[in-house]
Amino acid sequence: MQLRPDQLAAHLQKGLRPLYTLWGDEPLLVQEAADAIRAAARAAGHTERQVHTVSGAHYNWSGLLGASQAMSLFADKQIIEIRIPSGKPGKEGSDALQRYCALNCGSNISDTVTLVTLPRLDGTQQKSGWFTALDGAGMTLKFDPIDRKLLPQWIAQRMAAQGQRVQGGEAGQRTLAFFADRVEGNLLAAHQEIQKLGLLFAAGELSFEQIESAVLNVARYDVFKLGEAVLAGQVERALRMLDGLQAEGEAAVLVHWTLSEDIRALKRVRDALSAGRPLPMALREARVWGAKERLMERAVPLFTDNAVAALLQAAQVCDGLVKGLRHPDWPVDAWDGLKRLVLMTVQHTAAPQGSGKARVAASLALTA
Repeated sequence: MQLRPDQLAAHLQKGLRPLYTLWGDEPLLVQEAADAIRAAARAAGHTERQVHTVSGAHYNWSGLLGASQAMSLFADKQIIEIRIPSGKPGKEGSDALQRYCALNCGSNISDTVTLVTLPRLDGTQQKSGWFTALDGAGMTLKFDPIDRKLLPQWIAQRMAAQGQRVQGGEAGQRTLAFFADRVEGNLLAAHQEIQKLGLLFAAGELSFEQIESAVLNVARYDVFKLGEAVLAGQVERALRMLDGLQAEGEAAVLVHWTLSEDIRALKRVRDALSAGRPLPMALREARVWGAKERLMERAVPLFTDNAVAALLQAAQVCDGLVKGLRHPDWPVDAWDGLKRLVLMTVQHTAAPQGSGKARVAASLALTA
């Protein structure tokens, strides 16, 4: 049964279920949820804890099944944790997990509380027999990364929990935006930076200067999020992400491929629209899904066919740059070429008014 992470605290106050499955690619949130479940289990008398980490293809699943059935000499209630870092238990593991659920999780009352932790799972894994058994036998919680636009609110909530806050109004929103820029893509480090504020400053309102002096730049960027920033017209963020990816040692080839895929998708959608297909159908045929679908809906009308053709030509030039080939009209450095490609794209998707457009024009002039 699915349970939203924000429902967990209220759920635990009503009582424990015999099985909890936590999965997702946000380690901090998974860890905090696991800590809450452990604390509730200990309070309910589950004082013995076993941890089984599945590593490699030759894990002894029979040992897990035996341990779950063995009575403890010291406690009549236990917590069993099953950690599968790869998210792939294999055929033997799949059979063992389904059997485990049938043996240990048949009712809401059990002497054993089982906690299963998994990484992010793809669609095939979510439909597998073992995951379906886990979901059917207990509570399943999925933890998604905090979206960038929700990150300032998340920071404010965490600060409030330790008795701190930013200024009210627009000044406070700018402070939270600055904080979010410093920790984007690194939620565990964001949590640590918030805790540091609690150690450095007393409870109450914190100024921008206090946060600026204390919060380190610990942002980590996802190359696939760069394309979303470009399509959304977020000039400052796109350039910051590009610089961050370069500093982190990301391969220029992968960055180019990500940007080029979006440009090719733009071309396919424009061609479909010219052929008379409605936009939703054009997006499906171009295999544009999820967050990119919403961004493409906004971006496609902003491009002419000539503009898309120019971007395709620019992407082709960049393909040579990242492979060591020079072009007389482009920068020698591949990352400078990628910056120009980003700016050529974002000049169409940025807001018509404001400093973003001005920065695009200025940056294009510098890289020309």
